Amino acid sequence: MESLTDREREVLLLLGMGLGSGQLAQELGMAGRAVKAHIANIVCKIGQETRTQAAIESALAHDVLWGDPSCTRHQVQGAASDRYWGPGAA
Repeated sequence: MESLTDREREVLLLLGMGLGSGQLAQELGMAGRAVKAHIANIVCKIGQETRTQAAIESALAHDVLWGDPSCTRHQVQGAASDRYWGPGAA
């Protein structure tokens, strides 16, 4: 996961929380095509074959991604985890 950019880490974190491409695009303020490109890059960089495999790996590594100080979602109170899973879910 070290080879991922900060933005790719954000996308992967939210992907592991179960968000679809449309939700990711809305949450991150980017076009759907950009989200799909990020996901394709992430899948390749982390050595997986599918988006689902990347999401599972993200869920398993959630604490690593969430605790990474370069992840801007970590710095925001009430981040996506609260909106999608309820307070304290992360």
